[in-house]
Amino acid sequence: MHDLTPQSGRFDGPRHQFAVRVYFEDTDLSGVVYHANYLRWFERARSDMLRLLGIDQRGAHDAGEGAYAVADLSIRYLRPAKLDDAVLIVSETTEVTAATCRIRQTAWRGPDKLAEAQVRAAFVAPNGRPRRQKREWVEAFNTVLIPATPGPSTESPA
Repeated sequence: MHDLTPQSGRFDGPRHQFAVRVYFEDTDLSGVVYHANYLRWFERARSDMLRLLGIDQRGAHDAGEGAYAVADLSIRYLRPAKLDDAVLIVSETTEVTAATCRIRQTAWRGPDKLAEAQVRAAFVAPNGRPRRQKREWVEAFNTVLIPATPGPSTESPA
């Protein structure tokens, strides 16, 4: 038996921070991170942020209540990450409604912003129709809410 557990990142105030390392499998033929891998990193960071907030996605799914689905996503790539880089994914909840949440996510390598995404996730019933999130979940999101500001995030976590 081992005592290692997967890391879920941490909150620094209202911002969730999630560290990833660039491995060879993350890169393309040119030696930079393949663009779709940023989406994987952002998904992992969002999922772990929810876990730390006490939002039990698996429990809701298993109980037939529903699941989060990405309803809208835009991403801007600014600089490439490369093999062995340490990348920090910062997630900020910028809006919460009865059935959706909007999260801004930024990938950083030290003070350098690599990519930024805006994600709107909707809670949907098993039939695929939007459904209200649990009240406790909305309250949890509100504890880390950072109202959206126009334009891209410029605050480096470094």
